[in-house]
Amino acid sequence: MDSMSYRTQSEGAQMRAPMQTSVPARAQVATGYAVVPQPAAAAVSAAEANAARAEALRRQGVIRVVLAESLALYGGALVALLSFERDIQVVAAVRSDGDAVAAVTRARADVAIVDVDAPGRDGFALSRRLHEAAPRCKVLVLTSSVTPGTLRRALEAHAQGLVDKDAPASWLAESIRRVAGGERVVDPKLAIAALETDAHTLTQRELEVLRRAAQGESVREIAARLCLSDGTVRNYLSKIIGKLGARNRIDAIRIVRDSGWL
Repeated sequence: MDSMSYRTQSEGAQMRAPMQTSVPARAQVATGYAVVPQPAAAAVSAAEANAARAEALRRQGVIRVVLAESLALYGGALVALLSFERDIQVVAAVRSDGDAVAAVTRARADVAIVDVDAPGRDGFALSRRLHEAAPRCKVLVLTSSVTPGTLRRALEAHAQGLVDKDAPASWLAESIRRVAGGERVVDPKLAIAALETDAHTLTQRELEVLRRAAQGESVREIAARLCLSDGTVRNYLSKIIGKLGARNRIDAIRIVRDSGWL
């Protein structure tokens, strides 16, 4: 299945795995999460049940987490890892963006973990969607791209925290606790990279012009899309090349991509 079900700890404890492992029973909680049509009365009943479960976990001091990870093997490993934390429970692990939004609102999650490196997904766009759908849910971004651009994009997408995938497992659990408590968490590597960034960063308009140039659009096409004159677009491109110390437009695109801004 594309995603994993939301069950409480007591339900997960009743499940039996086909093989004996040292992983706590909570790691086996989510085995199949399907969104299926339901009669109106059943939908209301399910919503009330989910609300009751969420409230029960809140009273126990348990942080409710939704994991959005399109790679099943990696997602399963994270669920197993977090199952060892007594105050953290993954209430749903999903693979599609639509299921992530539905799971966060249904489970009243405290934290949503989003892998922005996952193939076929714009993790930053998903972070914005989650923030709009459930403002109280804190988004924690996972990435292997330790660049100033990644940090900037995460903050612009309303992410509360950003963790490097190379960080120790204990740091992930601690980051979940801290963002759930309202703190902003930035991986030390990313914070250092941001501090070392040249102060002459590109403006949003300059980034948009360069992004369209990187997509192969001509000066005239960029001008038409952004309601600018051809001369203005050329001026933007010249300014971008100068700011970055690039040799030409292609080199400017390479520099910005390597920095994570595109």
